[in-house]
Amino acid sequence: MRVVACPDKFRGTASAAEVAAAIAAGVRHHAGTRAEVACLPAADGGEGTLDALGGPNRTSLVTGPLRERVEAPWRLVGDDAIVEMARASGLLLAGGAGGNDPLAATSAGTGELIAEAVASGARRVIVGVGGSATTDGGLGALDAMSPLARLAGVSVVVACDVRTRFCDAARIFGPQKGASPPQIELLTRRLERLVDVYRERYGADVAELQGAGAAGGLAGGLAAGLQAELAPGFKVVATEIGLLDAIEGADLVITGEGQLDAGSFDGKVVGGVLEIAAESGVPVGVVVGTREPGADPAHWRPPAGKPPPTGLVVLTERYGAERSLGDTLNAVREAAAELAEQLS
Repeated sequence: MRVVACPDKFRGTASAAEVAAAIAAGVRHHAGTRAEVACLPAADGGEGTLDALGGPNRTSLVTGPLRERVEAPWRLVGDDAIVEMARASGLLLAGGAGGNDPLAATSAGTGELIAEAVASGARRVIVGVGGSATTDGGLGALDAMSPLARLAGVSVVVACDVRTRFCDAARIFGPQKGASPPQIELLTRRLERLVDVYRERYGADVAELQGAGAAGGLAGGLAAGLQAELAPGFKVVATEIGLLDAIEGADLVITGEGQLDAGSFDGKVVGGVLEIAAESGVPVGVVVGTREPGADPAHWRPPAGKPPPTGLVVLTERYGAERSLGDTLNAVREAAAELAEQLS
């Protein structure tokens, strides 16, 4: 019995790696020695991408989102680097929405990390852009990397977890970064001016570029200044960890995340796993902490192939909120054992 455990993080309670290990323990509890479990924690380009791609092995002191100095972990293996914006310019570093200054927050630290990676020998840099405090259109990062000529020949891949347009970034994400309605209007005008600046400075038009609004426009800034490729974050991670081949040869896949909602099936880990499984004909078990009403993988329809057999365990519905939050990993283990029995 070959099983792939490929969950996203359960935000605030467990990392993707911890959840994957709990799933593996649950499967082995059910199937014993006949279970071969591959743990491939996943991410969608947001927070957790660095951990999903092997975890940090370097740390740099960089400019934080509110210009304080922060220690930002990142990864370098050979000539490949992984940088996670949340570690340098993240909202949590700014004290959350309540502690953030949406107008002043800068992406400079992320640019410093990219420059440090290149100076350390990286010729390809993957940038995960979720969890940002900023809406500066990536100008802070580009200025921090100046002169950009020193990055010539370096391939930059931005792992985007949204498809937002550049000038929509403030309206859509500003409130969760602490921006008031007047500040959102001001930030939007800044982004609109940056479209012209980037067009004049780099000959690039980011206004209609899908995903350019990710991380408050950092994705668009990197696309303009570094000719970065903007790619769906889950697909970037799935390719790097060999998820497609692993699922194709599996008898069962178990995935999950903290909260299941409509967005879970559109570019996120759960939806991406379901899509791969549909193409391979592999059953999928889903473990989640909570869910929005009506969110259920059984209602999902794949763009190609037939819907795979699915099972769902919602921890708060099965075990109650207290245990789901206080004993998350053991609850995941029990849920995984149940799904393995149901779908194998």
